[in-house]
Amino acid sequence: MNILDFITNIINIDNNNFKLAIESLIIIIIFKLINKIFELLNNRFNKNDRKKYRLNKRCHLFINIIIILSFIIIWQDYFKNFLTLISFVSAALTFALRDIILNFFSGIYIKLNKTFIVEDRIEINDIIGDVININYLSFEILEVKEEEKGEQSTGIIVQIPSSKIFSYPIKNYSKAFKYIWKEMEVNVPIDSNIEKDKKVLYKIINSNETLKKIPSKMKNQLNNVVGEYRIYYNNLDPIIYTSVVDNHVKLTIRFLCHPKKVRNIESDIWNKILLANKDGKIKIFID
Repeated sequence: MNILDFITNIINIDNNNFKLAIESLIIIIIFKLINKIFELLNNRFNKNDRKKYRLNKRCHLFINIIIILSFIIIWQDYFKNFLTLISFVSAALTFALRDIILNFFSGIYIKLNKTFIVEDRIEINDIIGDVININYLSFEILEVKEEEKGEQSTGIIVQIPSSKIFSYPIKNYSKAFKYIWKEMEVNVPIDSNIEKDKKVLYKIINSNETLKKIPSKMKNQLNNVVGEYRIYYNNLDPIIYTSVVDNHVKLTIRFLCHPKKVRNIESDIWNKILLANKDGKIKIFID
């Protein structure tokens, strides 16, 4: 009697079943070890955090697929015998696991359609945040405050079921290109020299090193997506609109900005406007 027969007799299990179970366990150990070694090497030698994250995710998915296929090959004879039973059980499982199944296929849709990717800033069901992880059943975003509070990170991670993309509209701040239009309102007295005030504001806006580079970058991004989206703008440079409101003039500054840098840029512009007001170059209206 060999060792295999001895063990199967002790635990009272079929010799063939025990052999297949051992083969399955060996496959799991080997491929999980390969996955771990890859992650260690990738984390050590890959200096790009974004590529490091994506490679680890793809390797993990690839290893799991190989393990599942290996199981199917090893246990194929038993799977054939279970087909009849599965046909009866599948309806009950489908009903019981309908939410999981819906989330799973929604997750596949997100990955194939690239509804959003990691690092995109999105808004769904009044929740705004940066996507930090995408699974097949859910995705996670690092929540940021609403626009009025500067869209700064709250440090809270929100997990959202994948199927929610079909229940709520999704705003993607980064889908086609990295920049969005932002507006700032500056109120000046009704009798102000509007042309002079605009020149002061244009000088302030154009003095921001970040804003100066954006129009050319935005133009390149528009050229890259022109075959996929019908998007065009006549003007990409900052512009100031004039309107009269009650007893003052409202100057609306419109400019392109990265959604994650809005607060810093607005703060820089306001600091310079307040300094110009102090120096008498522009007069801010206060009701």
